[in-house]
Amino acid sequence: MLATALTAWAQDDIKNSEFNPVTTGVTSLAITPDARGASMGDLGAATEPDVNSQFWNPSKYAFAFSQAGVSLSYTPWLRKIVNDIYLANLTGYYKIGSSDNQAVSASLRYFSLGEVMATDGEGAMVSTINPFEMAVDLGYSRKLSEKFSMGVVLRYIYSDLGYSDMNTGEQTSGASAFSADLSGYYTTYPIIGRNECQWSLGFNVSNIGSKVSYNKGNDPAYLPANLRLGTAFTFPLAEYNNLTLSLDANKMLVPAKPRLADYEDALAYDDALQEWKDKSSISGIFDSFSDNFAKRITYSVGAEYAYDHKFFLRGGYYYESKFAGNRQYFGLGAGFQLQVIGIDASYMIATAQNSPLDQTLRFTLSFDMDGIKNLFGRN
Repeated sequence: MLATALTAWAQDDIKNSEFNPVTTGVTSLAITPDARGASMGDLGAATEPDVNSQFWNPSKYAFAFSQAGVSLSYTPWLRKIVNDIYLANLTGYYKIGSSDNQAVSASLRYFSLGEVMATDGEGAMVSTINPFEMAVDLGYSRKLSEKFSMGVVLRYIYSDLGYSDMNTGEQTSGASAFSADLSGYYTTYPIIGRNECQWSLGFNVSNIGSKVSYNKGNDPAYLPANLRLGTAFTFPLAEYNNLTLSLDANKMLVPAKPRLADYEDALAYDDALQEWKDKSSISGIFDSFSDNFAKRITYSVGAEYAYDHKFFLRGGYYYESKFAGNRQYFGLGAGFQLQVIGIDASYMIATAQNSPLDQTLRFTLSFDMDGIKNLFGRN
């Protein structure tokens, strides 16, 4: 009993003194959409280009092997708590020009928050609503040299958390926002011993844009702006057998919301909170680097084994400080790539106690346009 009490006291003390995760609007923008990246601990800044690079690092499309591809991913979200919340993501790209050095890409994501019951002042159910969030974007990537490419993405975001209050007649509406991503990718092929390996570096600055204005602008929220840096190294194990080791680091470019416990009186807290609300997104990016910088960085390490680029086994680990959210979990997954179609699946195992993310599943179905052309005998 004494040990349990001390543990609970210590956890409460951490929360009261240092626990302060970053809060944003449209949090679904930060959810990993595809099974491949999720199975390696949520990473993909520098891994080999695939059709789902739009989320991780769109500049990789310029180095894609196939001329075009499209994928559909589905994730039942928080399935340990509810059964009607999910994320659906459709992504595609097409390489343009005859020099094989540029590509256009697009994605559409839809996040359903399920069915929510609205009640009156006495707690009786009066109606149901189906809130959702969605984003559509368009990207362009280009090789600037034989080893380096850059990409840019423009995005429109819509968050519909609205409801109607039958007692007051108040009607809330959805909120819109715009954002942009800027990314870069460098890859080279060093010779180690007698083996040709691949070493890649990548970065992606995502969701830099306007705030989301809920409640007629009275409750603005930052978008989940993020800086992702990553590296990956691939080396052959034997003929047709490759192993890739990857590392990603992420820093949310959003200032933490002030806490009442950090101020001597409520008036000072109110002033700080209003300053936080009035701060522009760009100012918030710079302020985010002075806010417990080391504790705000998350890390992902992962590995991918590939046999003849047709069968894949993957695993990884994601770590976030207990003071910033305490998301910590393993990812596992596998994939099959046939001439035309690819199938990937991932499974999450949380290491943090009572994590609602535990046992999260993801599925991705992808189609290779070069494979379709070859199947029908077209050049």
